[in-house]
Amino acid sequence: MAHAYTPGLKVSNREVVRKTRRLPIKGEVTVEVGDMVQPHDVVAKTEIPGDPVSVNISQLLTVEPYELPDVVTVKEGETVEKGQVIARKISFFGLFKSEQMSPVDGTVEMISDVSGQMVLREPPTPLDVEAYVEGIVRRVLPEEGVVVETAGAFIQGIFGIGGERRGAIKVVASSPDERIEPSALDASCEGKIVVVGSVATAGILRRAEEVGVVGLVSGGIVDADLIDYLGYDIGVAITGHEDIPLTLIITEGFGPMRIADKTFELLQELEGQEASLNGATQIRAGVMRPEIISPDASMLEQLRDAPEDVDTEDEDESGGLGVGTPIRIIRDPYFGALAEVTGLPPELQVVESETRVRVLNARLADGTEVMVPRANVEIIEG
Repeated sequence: MAHAYTPGLKVSNREVVRKTRRLPIKGEVTVEVGDMVQPHDVVAKTEIPGDPVSVNISQLLTVEPYELPDVVTVKEGETVEKGQVIARKISFFGLFKSEQMSPVDGTVEMISDVSGQMVLREPPTPLDVEAYVEGIVRRVLPEEGVVVETAGAFIQGIFGIGGERRGAIKVVASSPDERIEPSALDASCEGKIVVVGSVATAGILRRAEEVGVVGLVSGGIVDADLIDYLGYDIGVAITGHEDIPLTLIITEGFGPMRIADKTFELLQELEGQEASLNGATQIRAGVMRPEIISPDASMLEQLRDAPEDVDTEDEDESGGLGVGTPIRIIRDPYFGALAEVTGLPPELQVVESETRVRVLNARLADGTEVMVPRANVEIIEG
């Protein structure tokens, strides 16, 4: 049976979107405020430190820790290669010689005459952060990243897997509720974001992988097909880091689901246009939705005259709660339920977990009045 979490998600052909592109550790920002960037332009870069490798010189050469200065052949800060001699012990007037080789390429980080250990640090891994979307740099976060602003078509899904990718949109489904066969995907789909209709089966996912599809968009997916394709149950963790060669975006819910008419019509209008997509999803407080962004050239031109800076790092502002605000509840026991805010008590309330939190009163679609923590809801965009 299909279970729809009716999306009040953003589906617009004219939307201004801001994306924060941030390094995991401090590094160098390579662009400036006002620069126009393309999706694959590097906007920030850094180096992830290599793993430390400990070599117990004292034990391996049977010497006392305080004897290390007499046997090591390298110095702290020196670069070494795998197989290079890093310590040598000569005994019995030079008749016997024991040597210890470096197990890795790297740098000598520490030599301890207390523990008898030498610590080698493997080479750092370069990390580049790309712009992801075509747009203009609105803000520089020193040594961390940038805020890129773009404008055009913006479609949010309800669930997705796979990371950031880019390609031209191709619609192979003739209607929003069509169930296509894997054979509908052919060589013309290579490098494309393909709209496949009401359901993405395991067969469609595998066929898409075979022909080189970079992204799939469908109304729904059956749990068993998702597990079959991934080889494991994805659970409730944040998605987007799966080791797969494509990105999947589900627009409606689980089970075969007709794509919303507005969404399908917009995807048809965008056919042939380049778009960026990301399947990263988090259905908890701090909601993260999968997305498709297709910039519009005329709207991008208008951005050049906008203010040069933005005050927020958040790309999706949802506004404030108020009586009458439509919401979706994103935690059990009312997960997926649509409701309307009926009250915002100012005092903290004790909830089932015995913690004191801010709550709101809401009326569910069937008229039931409930009280839920404010962190457990998301505002439905009009």
